[in-house]
Formats: sequence, C-alpha cells, structure tokens
Amino acid sequence: MRRCIVSLLVLIPLFSHAQKNLAPNIKEPILRSHLAFLADDLLEGRGTGQRGGDLTVRYLETQAALIGLQPLTSDAAFPYRQALDLSGSLTLPDSRISFNVNQHTISPTLGSDILLSANNGRTSNQVDADMVFVGYGVKAPEEQWDDFKGMDLRGKLIVMMANDPQPTNSEPARFAGKAMTYYGRWTYKFEEALRQGAAGVLLLHTNESASYGWNVPQASFSHERFNLAGKGNALEGWWKEESAREFFRIAGFDLDDLKAKAEQRDFRPIPIPARVQAQVQSQIRTIRQYNVAGFVQGTDPILKKEAVIYSAHWDHLGKVEEEGKPAQIWNGAIDNASGTAALLAMAQEAVKHPTKRSQIFLWPAAEEQYLLGSLAYVQNPLWPLEQTIADLNLDSMNFVGKTRDIGIAGSERSSLHEVAKQVAGAMQMRIAPSVPDLGGAYYRADHFNFARNGVPAFNVGSAVFSGDGHFDYLHEAEKSALIMKEFKNDYHTPRDRYHPEWDLSGMQQQAQFTLELGYRLANAKQKPTWRAGDPYGNLARTKLQ
Repeated sequence: MRRCIVSLLVLIPLFSHAQKNLAPNIKEPILRSHLAFLADDLLEGRGTGQRGGDLTVRYLETQAALIGLQPLTSDAAFPYRQALDLSGSLTLPDSRISFNVNQHTISPTLGSDILLSANNGRTSNQVDADMVFVGYGVKAPEEQWDDFKGMDLRGKLIVMMANDPQPTNSEPARFAGKAMTYYGRWTYKFEEALRQGAAGVLLLHTNESASYGWNVPQASFSHERFNLAGKGNALEGWWKEESAREFFRIAGFDLDDLKAKAEQRDFRPIPIPARVQAQVQSQIRTIRQYNVAGFVQGTDPILKKEAVIYSAHWDHLGKVEEEGKPAQIWNGAIDNASGTAALLAMAQEAVKHPTKRSQIFLWPAAEEQYLLGSLAYVQNPLWPLEQTIADLNLDSMNFVGKTRDIGIAGSERSSLHEVAKQVAGAMQMRIAPSVPDLGGAYYRADHFNFARNGVPAFNVGSAVFSGDGHFDYLHEAEKSALIMKEFKNDYHTPRDRYHPEWDLSGMQQQAQFTLELGYRLANAKQKPTWRAGDPYGNLARTKLQ
C-alpha cells in the first residue's frame, strides 16, 4: 500500500504537467554557455559573408544534430541548412557627392554629414540629377495619402523625411497615431524610390524622426550591405539634418517650413533649384549564406502537419578591418547571440517533450541586412506557410535580471495576445504596459516577414525594442532599468559584448515564456487568428482563398 501511495505521488507532477501543457524548464547554464561562445571573439561578430558567420552556421547545425532536432531538408551533407544567395556592396572611400545651388558648391563629408550606398550590383554609379523634396515619400491608398501626386520623378534625386505623417487634432489616428508604420521605415522609402524610377534617394535624419541616433545608419553604411536580388537604387543614403538644413537655406528654403508642408494631405512634391552630382564606388561580390533550421515532430497524427516556429537571427555586423586601423569585432552579444542561444536551450528541452503540433527552430541569416534570411525563408518555406500557425521571434533579450512583467507588443494584432496573457498569468507575470511603437519595432525583426505573409507573429519580450525599455525588475528596479536604458548606447556598436557577471535569469525567463507560449499554441485545438481588419490578417485570408 505504501509503495502504491509513493508511486501515485511520483505520478501526480507528471500528470499535472501533461494536463497544463507546460513546457519543460530551460536551463540557465546551457543558455549561458551558448551565449558566451556565440559572442566570443572567436566567431568574429558572426558577420554576413565572413569567416565568423561560417563558423556560426557550423556550430548551429552541429548543435541541432546533437540536440536531436530533425532536419527539414533532404541535403545529405548539410541537412539543417537553407541556402540564400546574396549580393554584397561596400561603399569605397573615393565615393563623393556635391550639390550645386545658387552659385555655391556644397560637398558634405562622407560619414559625418552624409551616408551613401548603391544597391544595384554595380561597381560604379554616377548620378547627375535635379532634386525634388517629396515630403515623407509615402503612397498609402488605405490612408488616402499620396506624396507624389503623379509627378514624374524618373531621373530625379528625391529627398524624403524619415517616419510617417504625424497625427493631428482632426486626424489623431492617421498612420497609427504616434506609432510608426511600415511606411515610416527606411526600407519602405528606398523601395518606393525604386518604384518611382528615381536616380537616387536621400533620407533626412533626426534622432526623433528615425528613433535612433546617427551612429546606427552610420554603422550600417560603413559595413558591407546585402540584398537578395541585386536590384536596387543607384544611390541611397541618409543626410544629417544639420548639413541638409544649411543646404536648404542656401537653396532658399526653410527646412521647418518644408516639414510643415509635408504634414498636409494636399502636399505636392517641391522641385529644388539645385543639381546633385555623385559618384558611388562600390566593392561588389556574390556570396551564399545559410539559414539553419530543425524541427520536433508533433505527436498528433493530424495536427503534426501544422507547426509553430521559434526564430532568432544568428548574424551580427562582424569584423571590420580598415587600412591603418586595428580590426574591430562587433560581437553582438545581446543582438543577437542572446536569442540564438535561447533557441538552442529551448530546443534542447523541446525534443524531450513533443507537442501535438510540430515545432520548428529557425535561425535566419542576414537579419542585420534587413531581414534577408527570413525573407528568403518565406519565399521558399521549408514548411508550408498555410500550415504554419505562428512565429515567435527572439531578438535582443533581457540580460539584467528577472521581471514581474513581459513585453508582448505586436501580439495584439492577433489572438496570440490572449494566449500570451494566459501564459503570463500562469507564470505569475503581468503584461508590460503598452507604449506607442515610435521606432517601428514591429517591422524591424524577422517575425515581420512571417506577418506580412499571413502568419500571426511577434517579437517576444524585447526590452531593447520596447518603448523606453523599462520593465518592472524584481531586484533593484531603478538600477536595473538604468542598465537596460544605458545599453541602448552600446546597441550596434563594438561595445555589445558578453560579460560573465550578467544575471541571465531574465533571459531565461523570457525564453521560458516563449516556449510556454509555443507549447500552448502547439497543443491547442484552434489555430491563432488575426484581428478583424488587420492588414496582415486580410492578406492571410486572401492567400488562403
């Protein structure tokens, strides 16, 4: 009798675990060991097209096999890899630009005043063109907004403002109010310039409008930039506001007045009486990179055909070597060795406890080149998108300590929000207060490519990307919040390095929350659904018809 009671007591926790569909516990030492290795100088910042990136792929596929993930490809030699071919362009120092205006020649300094790049796969691009100010450079039919008004901009250099048209008293909700939409992102604006047939495009930079300092585009444009197709603008870049303001003054315009005009729905493009002459010299190469992916097969004979994806990009900005200067390694410990390591720790536990639906662990390449790995994946998915019920992305995780709350910004677009709240309650956590998405964070991580292809998706719990980054920390709340806030000065700099003294309990907590959320989705009877009227939900319904 006593033996039966003991056996029953042993079985109760197991039965309780199964009933609640709880995920297995993630081990902090495993997460830490992966993080320390991935952020080590040995991997040289995991750069796209660099030796460190190749080492990272090799490490991830080896770990995937060791953990017991099943491959998603039939490649016998490299079954965990998905190849993508990229065209790389590095702007050379002899590139230059000048503006001839009112008998003045203005030559902004490359790097400190203006940033230039070519994205069309050519080693040399010359631009000699008239200039037009096009406001925000937005064409959004659903907002009844068109900054171009049918003007022929072919062969013109167009100058745009960053961000979206701002809300007004009469239209407080236009372009999502204070939040940034995809129309505000620099990627959209470069895409629109190409559609307009422009000779080139320059974005006006302010910290407020871009939501980040000059150092962020400066770092991006000083590195090699990549694209999938090799089709892009002959000239694209950023123009620091102080330099641009002086140019417009000489041209006879007040920049603040131009900005005010751009806020009006009846704005029309404004020709600038100036001529730009530019030469963009580039080092071009074509490379092959790899997403890494594996899966845990579901247990239900029907539901296993559907899958939840957990994603985290493996790349960062790599090793930068300039003549006459010591090499710099941009380790990217938080962005995103943290998410990469978390997925490895999550996968190690997930293989021990399969769910009804299948679970995919995806490490996309080239996220820092604007989400190219995830873009390549959704264009050629290893699992059908119509049978992919959600993507839960991890990027730039919490290295400060445990919190009482969790960020789920972006989940409100779908029923993922309700499930995330349930998971938070089960983990005795609150949902972090929502703040306007001023920086367009929803469009800056790999989940976005899934969302705009109809798969409910969001970036889970990031403190770096959410509002002011202040969560409710369990220990020394003010000090912890200050540490996270100060990290933003290290974001996308060589100072984003791993420190052994970091308290990774908060990172472990985020990873556990994400796995718990994935388990609930993977074991649920119903698939997540988009909110009525959400543009990506409308897209999903169109794709499935």
